[in-house]
Amino acid sequence: MNELFGRERTEVAPGAVHVPDWLDAEEQRHLVELCRTWARPPAGLREVRLPGGGTMSVRQFGLGWHWFPYGYARTAVDGDGADVKPMPDELVALGRRAVTAAYGEGRAVEPYDIALINFYDAGAHMGMHKDRDEKSSAPVVSLSLGDTCVFRFGNTETRTKPYTDVELRSGDLFVFGGESRFAYHGVPRTEPGTAPRGLGLKGRLNITLRVGGLGRGSAAGAVSGYHS
Repeated sequence: MNELFGRERTEVAPGAVHVPDWLDAEEQRHLVELCRTWARPPAGLREVRLPGGGTMSVRQFGLGWHWFPYGYARTAVDGDGADVKPMPDELVALGRRAVTAAYGEGRAVEPYDIALINFYDAGAHMGMHKDRDEKSSAPVVSLSLGDTCVFRFGNTETRTKPYTDVELRSGDLFVFGGESRFAYHGVPRTEPGTAPRGLGLKGRLNITLRVGGLGRGSAAGAVSGYHS
């Protein structure tokens, strides 16, 4: 997309940084192909069932740990029950690079050991929630692939205003930590058909990298901030 003015790195809130066009076209295609492989069974892409009986419109799978409402496990406890695929070294390194891109050199972070990968089709959205099922307050790394979305980044007190709507395009990086680590955020909508030509993806993939701090146990339950 040719634009008169390029998009700039922006600190949306203290500790919340948007880096446009961080992944080049080749890196994006590579990650899409990896996600296709990782999403296959066992412990593959699934619908997430909520305790109230509904399902999230976003489909998801995990690497390293499996997220379920509202905790983590080493097996796909609300799916096929299979062992979770290990966290790839490539994503661990990508998380380290992302933190440096957002905050600069010298920011020490534990190795990322969880990847939650969300797939949004044309009608999918994500309600305002906090990422607070982890035992670590390390920054969350979010990578966008495919269709553009509206990413709503809020405050730490309420799901309502004040918030900022950020346009995330394929290849964009968003990192939130520090004062903003436990801010409410969500995706009210995507823009179907906006994925780059040649990416080979219809819809949106979001790769979120997290430090769990969960130890070696088989399961780690927690109180979740997600509500649809």
